Amino acid sequence: MGDCRRVGVAVDFSPFSQKALKWAVDNICRSGDHLILVNVRPEGNYEEGEMQLWEATGSPLIPLIEFSDPVIMKKYGVNPDPETLDIVSTASRQKEIIVLMKIFWGDAREKICESIDNIPLDCIVVGNRGLGKLKRVIMGSVSNYVVNNATCPVTVVKSHD
Repeated sequence: MGDCRRVGVAVDFSPFSQKALKWAVDNICRSGDHLILVNVRPEGNYEEGEMQLWEATGSPLIPLIEFSDPVIMKKYGVNPDPETLDIVSTASRQKEIIVLMKIFWGDAREKICESIDNIPLDCIVVGNRGLGKLKRVIMGSVSNYVVNNATCPVTVVKSHD
């Protein structure tokens, strides 16, 4: 991939991950970069399709044209929302960046950190759901885990709802 940067954004197609994605596009991405959407699906019992094939290593890098296709994404059990697709399609055209997606299965905290070395990424942007202190203690904050365990720079885009 030469001297291009690989900017990762953790996406779960929620308003929080859309905000993080938009922030990354507006503030980090520049022409020639690879914008890599990291999506983590819950572990499950997958009998068929791409999921069983890629469960251990994550999917191959999926180009924008393919992850814009609902038929292809159904094989992975992923349904990207129109807003996310709009953000990356526009960024791809206007900023001349290459947009890819990689899907992992398992614990989001661990898989996001794994993706940094696996892809590899130069930096990662994650959204923050703004859980209260108690919920964060009980559920564990994905962004907090990534900040403390990632092997690259991490940006947490906070939600102010």
